[in-house]
Amino acid sequence: MELNLSRTEWDSLQATVRQQRGEARLYRRARTILLAVEGESISATAWILGTSRARVAQWLQRFQEHRMDGLDDLPRSGRPREVTSLERHQVTATACRSPADRGFQRVLWDHATLARAVTSAGLVRSISARTVGRILHDAEIKPHPVKMWCHSQDPAYQEKMRAIVERYVHLPKGEPVLSIDEKTGMQALSRRRPLQPAGPGRRARFDFEYERNGTRCLFACFNAGSGVVLGRCTTQRTRTDFLSFMDCVASTYRQRRVHVILDNLNTHRDTRQGAFMTEWNGCNRSSAWTELVWLTRFSPTFALCENL
Repeated sequence: MELNLSRTEWDSLQATVRQQRGEARLYRRARTILLAVEGESISATAWILGTSRARVAQWLQRFQEHRMDGLDDLPRSGRPREVTSLERHQVTATACRSPADRGFQRVLWDHATLARAVTSAGLVRSISARTVGRILHDAEIKPHPVKMWCHSQDPAYQEKMRAIVERYVHLPKGEPVLSIDEKTGMQALSRRRPLQPAGPGRRARFDFEYERNGTRCLFACFNAGSGVVLGRCTTQRTRTDFLSFMDCVASTYRQRRVHVILDNLNTHRDTRQGAFMTEWNGCNRSSAWTELVWLTRFSPTFALCENL
C-alpha cells in the first residue's frame, strides 16, 4: 500500500517513535506507518513488529482513511450504568432533604444512610454507599459539612445597620465610636511542660498534653477612630462584670457624647426595668444599638482567638 505523508505527519510520527516513555501501542502504530512509507511490505512489517498481517493492514487502512486521527483508539461504550439517570436524580433530591423526612433519627446524611434511605423508599433498586458518594461528588453536593447561619428578628434591622455603617464610615468629630463585644466560654488551656527550645538540626517542641483551667470571658472595646483596644479577662460573664468593664470604658472616654455599638446579649440589658444599660447611661450619654452581633468590629478577632 502506497502512503504519502505531509511534513507535519512525518514529524509527528517520528516524535512518537522517539519517545522513551510513550505508550507501546502508539509506538507500534507509528512504526507501522513509517515502515510502509519506507517501502516495506505488509508481511515484512508484521515480522519486524512481531504482529499479524491483518493488524498491520488494519492500521494502514485506518491511517489512509482518517490520517493521524485514525491512530487513536475509538470511543468505547463501557459497562452499562446500573443506576439510571432518574435514580441518580432521586439520590440527589433525597440528599437535599432532612434525614428526618425519611424517618431517620439523624441530623446529617452520610453515604451509607443515604443509600439505605433511597433503597428502602423504593426510589432506587440497589445502590452502594460508594456509588452514592460518586453521585453526590458529580452533583457537587456535600450533605455532611455544615455552616452556621443567623437571621435577625428585629424588623428595624436595616435602619440600624445603615446607621452603624454610617457611623463607621463618617466618624463624628470629637465623639468616639466604640464597638464593644465579649467572647464567652473560651477554654483556658496550658501545657503540662514548658516549651523545649530549638537546637542544631531540631525544631522547637511543645508538649502534646495540656491542662484545663476552666473558661474565661474576654471583654473588648474597639475605638473605630483611633484603633485603640481596651480589654479585660474575667472568670464569669455576669452583668456586674459587664458593667464593671463599661465603667473602665467610661473612665477612659470622658467626652460629653460617646457612640456605643454592641449586640443584644442578655447581660447587656436590664431585664428588671426593661431599659438598656440603665446603670451606665446615667454616667455617660451614649447612643447604643442592639440586635447587631454581625456589625461589632471585634467579632472577627474573637473568631480568630477561638481557633488559636
